Amino acid sequence: MSGINFTPENVAAELSQFSEKLVQSYNTLQDLGEVQVGQTTKDIIYSEDKLKLYHYHAEKTPGRKRCKTPLLICYALVNRPYMVDLDPQRSFVKRLLELGIDVYLIDWGYPDAADRYLDMDDYINCYISNCVDQVLQYSSQQQINLLGICQGGALSLCYTALNPDKIKNIVTMVTPVDFQTPDNMLSHLAQQIDVDLAVETYGNIPGAMLNDAYNSLMPMRLGIQKNLNIPQQLKDQASALNFLRMEKWIYDSPDQAGEMFRQFVQQFFKQNGFLNGQITAGNRKVDLKQISQPILNVFGSFDHLVPPDASRALKGLTSSSDYTEYEIASGHIGVFVSGRSQQEVAPTIADWLKQQD
Repeated sequence: MSGINFTPENVAAELSQFSEKLVQSYNTLQDLGEVQVGQTTKDIIYSEDKLKLYHYHAEKTPGRKRCKTPLLICYALVNRPYMVDLDPQRSFVKRLLELGIDVYLIDWGYPDAADRYLDMDDYINCYISNCVDQVLQYSSQQQINLLGICQGGALSLCYTALNPDKIKNIVTMVTPVDFQTPDNMLSHLAQQIDVDLAVETYGNIPGAMLNDAYNSLMPMRLGIQKNLNIPQQLKDQASALNFLRMEKWIYDSPDQAGEMFRQFVQQFFKQNGFLNGQITAGNRKVDLKQISQPILNVFGSFDHLVPPDASRALKGLTSSSDYTEYEIASGHIGVFVSGRSQQEVAPTIADWLKQQD
């Protein structure tokens, strides 16, 4: 083939270089200690079952205007919330603190067999509701700002529609609203799942199985290509820690409470409930028209899990007269850990919250 110098000598040289990189990678790993994540200082101010509610220590920045309304971050149930505090140089939370935002975060913990029958009612009308009340009490405020991430954004919209008096502003990040856009590969996969059979078979849905499903959406990039590039990722301690922190997060996947998983897949993926008005939590129907708060909707241009159109669908579904979209040239995770996140995303959110304060 033209342009390819495929000779035994070149192959041998490339294999030799690859072997040297493998040795270097091994030596790098030998010198590393435990991989630390979620290092920003915080206190547990409330706990319930597996859940913990964190309050992060404020950053003292002279001359920086502070937002008096506290911000509660509601993460997805899948994976762990330390994605927003991966390391000191790539911490979305730390950056918000530096910018004068008072940050709280829900950590859902690790569901076990005792949580098999937790459902939408438990997560929205109990857990999120109790956390909101705790933040209100702890901060001595009448309302809070609510930031929901991915699935946590969908749950945050549900909570706000049911309790509009307690929420001042809403930020949704990489949040699916239309769960059946043509380019939504995860939705196409979910349509093929017999969710009743899965829950009856497993009880709680194994997190490792869900991880395999996510990786299968991009097998070359998330499988072969990533593995072949590992020696380059482990060439020195700095790049190795960046890589290993991300890998730790990816494979730190809690099991999903069976009944919650069943209801979420059925109501959101299969019924596309936000668009069709078919979301219920317990005996309460969710009506997004009950939301009149200002909304900032943040999404990534290259997000393969929540395509931009899946998030854009929020426009017009609420009664808000102050709706803003912010699209960043990033993938699903880069919105939080990229350099652009530190320089643009967190400041944009902080400025928007202060303007609404």
